[in-house]
Amino acid sequence: MAGRVAELKDELNKALHDGSKPWTSLLAMVEAKTGVDRLYVFVGSIAFTGLWLVFGYAAQLVCNSVGFLYPAYASIHAIETKQKDDDTKWLTYWVVFAIFSLMEFFADLIVGWFPLYWLIKCIFLIWLMIPTELNGSLILYRKLVRPYFLKHHSGVDSVLAKAKDSATKLLDKSD
Repeated sequence: MAGRVAELKDELNKALHDGSKPWTSLLAMVEAKTGVDRLYVFVGSIAFTGLWLVFGYAAQLVCNSVGFLYPAYASIHAIETKQKDDDTKWLTYWVVFAIFSLMEFFADLIVGWFPLYWLIKCIFLIWLMIPTELNGSLILYRKLVRPYFLKHHSGVDSVLAKAKDSATKLLDKSD
């Protein structure tokens, strides 16, 4: 267990020093001004955000910002690269994010009464975007979304094609 914790700490430290990431320059500046190692700055920020999500004002905004801002930035970055893998990763994130958001809309009355909801949702959204083999969006896509899609896509495609044909005929008659 201690070996795994040390390994995770090393991976996190490596990610926090990765010059290609948008947070590196901010963490370097905070580290230089405060003299506090960026790993501790990061862990402190995570603890503060977690407490804010439980007790703070506008927890929904904070949670949704975590689930939207970095993924949007990373998606734009992926669009601008020539690699396909990063595009697939972020498209998968947005598909799972959209499905979750739709389900959340219908469960809103229930989740509003759950005191740790925003913290748990934020952890879930972070799990969906983590850059490891345990990436939640890829796991959920492979296990739930893809099998459901493969089972039902031909029926949905048929309905969409009929709707398109009906709309085309309707528009042609109006000319």
